[in-house]
Amino acid sequence: MPLPHWEETPADLPAAIRQIKAALRQQIAASGRTAEEVFAVVERSIAAEVAEISAARSRGETIWPVIDYKDIESGAVSPADVALLRKRGCLVVRGHFERSQALDWDAGIVRYVEDNNFFEDYRGPGDDFFGSVGSKPEIYPIYWSHAQMEARQSDRMARVQAFLNSQWKHTSEGVQWFDPSRDSLYPDRIRRRPEGADSAGLGTHLDPGTLDLWMTEAYQQAFRHLFNGDVEKYDPWDAAYRTSGPQYPGSTMCSAFRTFQGWTALSDMAHDQGVLHTVPIPGAMAYLMLRPLLSDVPEDDMCGVTVNQVFPASDKWHGLLMEALAGIPDVQAGDSVWWHCDMIHSVAPVQDQKGWGNVMYIPAAPWCPRNEVYAANVREAFLTGSSPSDFPAEHYERAWSNRFTEADLNETGRRGLGLA
Repeated sequence: MPLPHWEETPADLPAAIRQIKAALRQQIAASGRTAEEVFAVVERSIAAEVAEISAARSRGETIWPVIDYKDIESGAVSPADVALLRKRGCLVVRGHFERSQALDWDAGIVRYVEDNNFFEDYRGPGDDFFGSVGSKPEIYPIYWSHAQMEARQSDRMARVQAFLNSQWKHTSEGVQWFDPSRDSLYPDRIRRRPEGADSAGLGTHLDPGTLDLWMTEAYQQAFRHLFNGDVEKYDPWDAAYRTSGPQYPGSTMCSAFRTFQGWTALSDMAHDQGVLHTVPIPGAMAYLMLRPLLSDVPEDDMCGVTVNQVFPASDKWHGLLMEALAGIPDVQAGDSVWWHCDMIHSVAPVQDQKGWGNVMYIPAAPWCPRNEVYAANVREAFLTGSSPSDFPAEHYERAWSNRFTEADLNETGRRGLGLA
């Protein structure tokens, strides 16, 4: 019997949660296993990975894989490095851009916002998610600077994105789920955190969705092995069904399918200065999706997951996973940082930050039906200088001078916006 599903947020959310949990348990039971037995399989596997990460940390090893850009460019990345990337689901690309280029982009962003009186006109955080970081502002709600667009459409970015996309199974069940060689140029914001800043950081969370991960038909198919009882077949690198299904509307949603989330460093950053952390276990999504089905979770609760908020990860429900939280190593301007779209991540708090902490967020969002739909919105936002619809409707750049324009697009940029 098909699972119940809702293509938009149910009107009676607690009742829908109870209904979907009962249906998922029943489907798992049809395989001859209970939800507890299936979860135990996942928990044993995750516990082994957590122990391995803890042991590596105790030996003083860097948890995050690091690969030089020149090896990606020349096709010389070793099988061992690829295996570690797939195991950990995250990566630092050293020298992705020349350091001087990244610093020039950083300076260009400053000129761009100052020339357009951004600081005088700034109205405060446009969303609660980034409103807690405490500086004015830390997140710049701008999207169409020359720096951002030059990086998005550069050959060096396209090469790294294609390398990362290729780690995914993009063709299965007779369907090509996405084109690994073409990115959709998903536009995101800038972070500039000044030297001496205090920041509360961001708590542990995920970004791929919220209740829609359990309640929409496409995601039920994407996570089918978790709920059919054959959890051993679950592959966190299989894109099947992820690239076409809708998500519930909400201020914290991402309309695009991203293989990897990412950012490019615009300043040097030490590993202990309020940097990104992840739980470097791509398969941990199985733990997160099955955990609400256990008997210690209230029937109308999905371990704190709800709509219009990010997917939370916490010690209360996910203590085993939290043991593996690991920060990036030191990075320099021009390095880029990437993590699998399903991974738990956070930003550590910092007091009296040493040096600047500047990044531009650029993910890998390959061309697929879902991203093609969003690209139509992105094109309109680009042409008018508007904020893209995934973000608060702040629209600072509509009247700004020296915005990146259609005439500045190269072939990669035109393809990424669906203009070629």
